[in-house]
Amino acid sequence: MPEWAVWLVLAALLGVAEVLTLTFFLGAVALGAVLAAAAAAAGLNLLFQLVAFVLGSVLSLWLLRPIARRHVHTPPAIRTGAAALVGKRAVVVQRVDDHGGRVRIEGEEWSARAFFDGHVMEEGARVEVAKIEGATALV
Repeated sequence: MPEWAVWLVLAALLGVAEVLTLTFFLGAVALGAVLAAAAAAAGLNLLFQLVAFVLGSVLSLWLLRPIARRHVHTPPAIRTGAAALVGKRAVVVQRVDDHGGRVRIEGEEWSARAFFDGHVMEEGARVEVAKIEGATALV
């Protein structure tokens, strides 16, 4: 098997491992392997291929990993729609239990259900939205 194909197989395996782990580390190393494959395809010897692999990996880790990590950790202020309601305070309008109830979240009335089984919240209680499932707030 040609050297460039070995590097591409390594890059593909690292890419799959990155998708499975989401570490933002293996993907950067996979980019280094692609660069080494290009060096091998250009006919450079193994030493140059290894240098391309190491430099490509280090540079992609240094440049791309911080950007990827920033995009994963979206602050709550940027969330929109129902996702923006998670963590907000609400007031129970109608008794909330495992089977249902109603809450007011930022002026809007929502159907609600207790987040924990067996938990009951009476009218007037202040609660926090733990999750949104469809049109139902779990509090």
